[in-house]
Amino acid sequence: MTKSESERIDKFLWSVRLYKTRTMATDACRSKHVLLNNQAVKASANVRVGDKLEIKVPPIIRTFVVKSLLSNRVSAKLVPDFITETTAQEAFEELRLARKTGTSREKGSGRPTKKERRQIDKFNPYK
Repeated sequence: MTKSESERIDKFLWSVRLYKTRTMATDACRSKHVLLNNQAVKASANVRVGDKLEIKVPPIIRTFVVKSLLSNRVSAKLVPDFITETTAQEAFEELRLARKTGTSREKGSGRPTKKERRQIDKFNPYK
């Protein structure tokens, strides 16, 4: 297997700007947020042309198809030459709504957030 036929998945994800750093890409692989052909993979797994990538971005899963491999990080304008996103448009709407509503935890349940803690401290006259 030559270098031109495959590439490490963590390096590829960083090169096509799906993750800001290679360390973040490695951590995503380690925490099973990256699937290659429907299987969780280690950061050292090889990606090839035609492979299907799935990246978990809660609450959705973004899907990509590898069109070509590359040796260095590319500019954002050139990314479509190397991967094609096949994620459904409805998933992006779901992500947009989830980000708009904010936290998934209902107020009053569980441990207070930092903001709620400040409000409690401000209200408490004995502090």
